[in-house]
Amino acid sequence: MVKGKEIIERNIELSAEFSRYIFEHPEIEEKIPVDAEIVLLPEFDRELKELNLKLGKEMESKGEKVVYVVIKDIRPKVLSRIENVELESVT
Repeated sequence: MVKGKEIIERNIELSAEFSRYIFEHPEIEEKIPVDAEIVLLPEFDRELKELNLKLGKEMESKGEKVVYVVIKDIRPKVLSRIENVELESVT
């Protein structure tokens, strides 16, 4: 069983990645109604997907407009984008 804080952190991280994706693919954002709640369903994280789907269904039952975003995969985290570093001694 996951803890609430862990789920929140995983959703925050996934939301940040989706925001970056939207920035690079504005055509996706154009398809999302302004008044809709976005629910992220990560295929690679079954537990988070199920919890988010449950939350989305609860919002729908209250009459809220929901857009489900199925995320098929995510690339591994990269801590730095720097390549080919050389160190020079300073004397």
